[in-house]
Amino acid sequence: MSPINNVGAIRSKPTIENTAEDFSFHISTNLESAYHFSQLAHPLLKSSGCGSIVFISSVTGVVSCGVSSIYSATKGAMNQLARNLACEWASDGIRAIAIAPAVIATPLVEYGFDDEFKKAMESTNPLGRLGKPEEVASLVAFLCMPAASYITGQTICVDGGLSVKGFSYQPHA
Repeated sequence: MSPINNVGAIRSKPTIENTAEDFSFHISTNLESAYHFSQLAHPLLKSSGCGSIVFISSVTGVVSCGVSSIYSATKGAMNQLARNLACEWASDGIRAIAIAPAVIATPLVEYGFDDEFKKAMESTNPLGRLGKPEEVASLVAFLCMPAASYITGQTICVDGGLSVKGFSYQPHA
């Protein structure tokens, strides 16, 4: 059994424009839900004797992207949650891993981001393109398999090299 924490929402604004409601929205959606989902999954995972929890984080939780500080902070906290649970629950036979994708070419990205943003991400990325959903899904599947049984507490970036190069996106006003 391997629950996947794959929830996230972003209100992309400069830090000084975020409200208390924006902060609460990001914390409850991106972090609190993953925390409580993990708590609920623990007894089931423990009784199975083996399992993993996979968190879908973001490369913005690993490196700064120049915008969306609250979103990035929640994803960084999710990476830390995976590390803590990996140590705390190892004796229960439970592994915890975070996957930190860069921008993935999904219908949501097609709908929610303008062409300027997508072109900026492609030109910044060492591989010169957005990621594909199957590139993240195949890693999730692998991490849920017995072949990955010695991987825990890690944040694995699926980002075409973006996290090692670094990036900063500043939208034009």
